[in-house]
Amino acid sequence: MKQKRVVIMGAAGRDFHNFNVVYRDHPEVRVVAFTATQIPRIDRRRYPVELAGQDYPKGIPIVPESALEDLIRDEKIDEVVFAYSDVSHESVMHAASRVLAAGADFVLLGPESTALPCTVPVISVLATRTGAGKSPTSRFIAGLLMQQGIQPAVIRHPMPYGDLVAQRVQRFAAMEDLDRARATVEEREDYEPHIRRGLVVWAGVDYRAIVQAAQEEASLIIWDGGNNDFSFLRSDLEIVVVDPMRAGHELMYHPGEMNLRRADIAVVSKVNSASAGQVAQVVANIQEANPEAAVVYTDTVISASDPEQITGRRVVVVEDGPTLTHGGMAYGAGLEAAREFAAAQVVDPRPYAVGKLTETYATYPHLGPILPAVGYYAEQLNDLEATINSVPADVVVSATPFSLGSLMTLNKPMVQITYELAEREPPRLSDLLLRFLRERGLLG
Repeated sequence: MKQKRVVIMGAAGRDFHNFNVVYRDHPEVRVVAFTATQIPRIDRRRYPVELAGQDYPKGIPIVPESALEDLIRDEKIDEVVFAYSDVSHESVMHAASRVLAAGADFVLLGPESTALPCTVPVISVLATRTGAGKSPTSRFIAGLLMQQGIQPAVIRHPMPYGDLVAQRVQRFAAMEDLDRARATVEEREDYEPHIRRGLVVWAGVDYRAIVQAAQEEASLIIWDGGNNDFSFLRSDLEIVVVDPMRAGHELMYHPGEMNLRRADIAVVSKVNSASAGQVAQVVANIQEANPEAAVVYTDTVISASDPEQITGRRVVVVEDGPTLTHGGMAYGAGLEAAREFAAAQVVDPRPYAVGKLTETYATYPHLGPILPAVGYYAEQLNDLEATINSVPADVVVSATPFSLGSLMTLNKPMVQITYELAEREPPRLSDLLLRFLRERGLLG
């Protein structure tokens, strides 16, 4: 039987998972290549034989997405699988048009074919856009579970940008584990808050192996999704965060709209920052797309480690990187905190950017007068440090969820900004979660 020849488009996350779950050890399919873009330096390497399996003794090449049409033609590709997340519907169809025009079929794999079964209950926390408020929601859920005497395991969306074999299964139970794994800024932003609370975070490449290990240690798993991707796990409760600050995006991005249409609970975040009209618009869209979903309203409460250091002073603001770059927001909680705590001036860091940060600003021209905490590699981290130190400000206002000062030496004091979910009127997320736990026999 002729093998179907397949290319998988992605960014070192969903693409690898789709291969592992659907195509690895499949005698009727030959995955010829992965294509990659978006994340620096993830192309021009190979998916290793140790992960690809015996059918791929040389591994699988990862090539730049710019070569897609040539790849389809030269390798006689039958099918291209789209495995990106947090992309506009328009961008998905542009990719489809490229593939179809080159002569291959265009494929999207959904939850039913890619989600892994678990032996313990799974709560999946998803979003309609990057930066919607998913991380505070995950932290809130984890905290509530721990208050009830339940110690969950957290499984994070993958960020395997280094040695893929070494990153096959990653378990982070202490800050030292992050250092040993040479975790990037982006990984630390998502892992550190959970670790500080005493939770174990799992991530990596091979999620079958990750699930097997995690469910041996915990009575419940929280899937803490990233980049508004859908869950890699079969979920017993799907919670989807919707951002009214970008009202309308919940119906305009993939797979965010699909997440919304599948949600058991839709969490409207940042109600205290959004206008009444924005909140009304997203609620109307939720009710149109998924009238069965329970809708809850939440605030995002910002606090500062030392607000008096901000008041009346010149500040440089550092924000969570993915929220601003992939998420498309001009600023985040850091700039809001600078305004709330009456900074005398927010100094625009863009004229002082050095090295790779100048490329970041060129790639994402929508960015406001802030610094995105981008640090996939040491070179980027060094550029971030040099830029912060060159900005003529009195104080660094850091809204990254990890400790910026632990990775760099700064020439000015830093104020740490935190942002957490706060509940509003019923129905409350906590009430719905407690009902779920009772139904699953996890509460007395």
